[in-house]
Amino acid sequence: MIKVTVIGSGNVAQHLIQAFKNSNEIELSQVFSREIETISHLLDRSKITNDWQALSKSDIYVIAVSDSAIAEVSSKLPFKNRFVVHTSGSVPLEELDSKNRRGVFYPLQTFTKNKEVDFSIIPTCLESEFDDDYTILEDLAEAIKSKHYLISSSQRKSLHVAAVFVNNFTNHMYQIGKDICGEHQLPFEILKPLIAETANKVQSLSPLEAQTGPAKRHDQNTIDAHLALLTDINQKEIYKILTQSIQHSHVKKL
Repeated sequence: MIKVTVIGSGNVAQHLIQAFKNSNEIELSQVFSREIETISHLLDRSKITNDWQALSKSDIYVIAVSDSAIAEVSSKLPFKNRFVVHTSGSVPLEELDSKNRRGVFYPLQTFTKNKEVDFSIIPTCLESEFDDDYTILEDLAEAIKSKHYLISSSQRKSLHVAAVFVNNFTNHMYQIGKDICGEHQLPFEILKPLIAETANKVQSLSPLEAQTGPAKRHDQNTIDAHLALLTDINQKEIYKILTQSIQHSHVKKL
């Protein structure tokens, strides 16, 4: 049984709290939250504290707060030589205060408030300073049935950039598509099967193989027609940049 303390009460913290509670191999001993009411619906109030000095002893302390707060929070911990990890994709392990043993437990997924997630399909990136602590991380990931990977801080930083492209930027493309539909009195729902199929294809094909459209075909007539239709300058520039990038990846065969 792994004793875990979670520090934080945001989206990631709440999803981890729920996952840890549901595991028979984890004892969620305590949660630290500045505002107890934020997570009082998830567990008994006796297990929630907002007092640093009241933190009980655990095998691992999981800091799930905003990236900018990780260093400060880790410096406030009132103990030494315990195992402390953060859950960030972009913050290096070294940002944690060195008075404790340091590690990373980064679930690679987008988390939305009140939307349940299945950790069995979420990969977790692990990193630690010591082998014994890495074993704790592996056991913690396996206790919530998450597939795990040994990923260094520099690799994780690159992975986080890649994740921004495939998640955040892609979602913004959906918003642009929705805006264009709205401008022309079209329902955004009509695009949802296409969105689903696009995401599904890269489960069996490489993105290069799955690419379709006028940019790949170097269909300049269609590209020019699209640019003429777009009235928003920002949308035009994004269209041009993405078209050029796709064409660069798919050089026209002579």
